[in-house]
Amino acid sequence: MSIPYGRQSISQEDIDAVVAVMKTDWLTMGPVVSEFEAAIADLAHTPDATVVSSGTSALHCAYAALGVKPGDEVITSPLTFVATASTAMAQGAKVLFADVAEDTGNIDPTSVESLITERTKVISGVDYAGHPVDADELSALAASAEAYFLEDAAHSIASLYKGKPVGSLADITAFSFFPTKNMTTAEGGAVVAKDAALVERARRFRSHGLVRNKDEQRYPDEGPWHQEVHEIGLNYRLPDVLSAIGLSQIKRIMEFKARRTAVFERYHAELADVQGLILPTKRDYVDPMWHLYPIRVQDGRRREVFEFMRDQGVLVQVNYIPAYWHPAFEDLGYKRGMCPVAEEYYSQEISLPMYADLSDDQQSVVIDVLRKALA
Repeated sequence: MSIPYGRQSISQEDIDAVVAVMKTDWLTMGPVVSEFEAAIADLAHTPDATVVSSGTSALHCAYAALGVKPGDEVITSPLTFVATASTAMAQGAKVLFADVAEDTGNIDPTSVESLITERTKVISGVDYAGHPVDADELSALAASAEAYFLEDAAHSIASLYKGKPVGSLADITAFSFFPTKNMTTAEGGAVVAKDAALVERARRFRSHGLVRNKDEQRYPDEGPWHQEVHEIGLNYRLPDVLSAIGLSQIKRIMEFKARRTAVFERYHAELADVQGLILPTKRDYVDPMWHLYPIRVQDGRRREVFEFMRDQGVLVQVNYIPAYWHPAFEDLGYKRGMCPVAEEYYSQEISLPMYADLSDDQQSVVIDVLRKALA
């Protein structure tokens, strides 16, 4: 049987939680959504959270909550899925790509600083593989530019930076709960922020921009049924059925973290002597929730190793094609060569299987196949 690079961990308790919701009157927009939001806010050490339909919609809601609009500039990393950039572009912003640090693959604050202009609205850092970005440096740069710091934490819920949980570091943070992520709701995501008012703006955007509070309405005496749209939003709601999975999963998140840490440490110990590999870095002041184990294959052998491992049933992945390499960005004038460190990282990277249910025997197979590929 093949070994995927990532997969969900579903328990009987998760299944029972979904069944329980299915027996109620609230499949969506009900009490389990609020319970799940409270659990996320507690984990992130933030005053509030809002759950949404995907990690992509979390990013879109975050940019909308920050007031990103045409004429604004957003600085982000190219070593990410395109959603980090495309959702800013959906708000009309121009995206500038900063290069990454060679060791972590995270956005390089020095490169960010070189791109800041009077139009900079948001600096978006991506916690690549689960390793938190340089939050202090990025926060300081954002403050000096009178901009916002957004953390794309699709990989890093339950990670710590200098003892503080991801979610409490940036002005606003977006999580993803796709099945391969550190916890799942099947599809889903969440937005948290230091300022509860930003979360409320994100929450309103995820529900068409509807204003139901009479004190905020322009025409509050229209009738008890009345609701208004003051700013256009979209339908990015996460239903109670999927929130039930998340609420059940978050109870086990530290178990997931412990297992992912054990997988990471075993790879690190058993691959340390393999020639032609660069292993991932963990800086001393972070405690990551590892989403990926990204190795880098040297000497131009990445494709050869990738294809050999897949042929042997180890379904490794590559994360990520530099965002501006995609034709949609190329057609807008973005050129290859803009971020040489990120491009070099991409040219070598392979993500080994990393998930909570990866067994010791399966990990042994992965290590053995990788060694054979590089022999």
